[in-house]
Amino acid sequence: MTVPVYLVDDDDAVRRALGLLLSTVGIKVIPFADPQAFLGQLSRLEPGCLILDIRMPAISGLKLQEKLRENGVDWPTIVISGHGDIEACRRAFRNGAVDFLSKPIDEEDLIDAIHKGQEILVRTMQARAEKAETLALLAALTQREREVLDRIAAGFTTRQIAEGLGLSPRTVESHRAAIGAKLGSTSQAELTRIWLEGTQTP
Repeated sequence: MTVPVYLVDDDDAVRRALGLLLSTVGIKVIPFADPQAFLGQLSRLEPGCLILDIRMPAISGLKLQEKLRENGVDWPTIVISGHGDIEACRRAFRNGAVDFLSKPIDEEDLIDAIHKGQEILVRTMQARAEKAETLALLAALTQREREVLDRIAAGFTTRQIAEGLGLSPRTVESHRAAIGAKLGSTSQAELTRIWLEGTQTP
């Protein structure tokens, strides 16, 4: 999976320098001169790693970071600043920053931070894809099958499930077979894992 890098910095020289630097190690940077330009394109951008300058007119890098998180955009973010302070650093990390780098930026530190952010995003996207697949499998169950699965995941035996739902053990076994066919496993451990994955919040 190729993870794009978006650089939001109002300093044209910084955008050019970082773009050139990162291109030498195979990292393509998509630059934006200000947060408004980035936000205007956001809905058309694929998930990526962000590099945000703290001090920008109208909307600071930290404000942009907070605004994105409020709108459910949790892309890995690297915050850069020529005037960084401890409180700004803390605020950036509280909002999920991968790293906080001071200008002049150490090349290796920036590249390492980008690679870290890209790896985080890949893992996040994979986890979300797996969760979506699990939810789709569970959505294929009937209401009764879901009731049976809930009890399987709780560790109930076939007889206990039958008694709790007012069914015969044979009917419960029939539902278990249907659940197994739809979820791709008849193993109680695997069915429980799927149930947990589908019911736990991120």
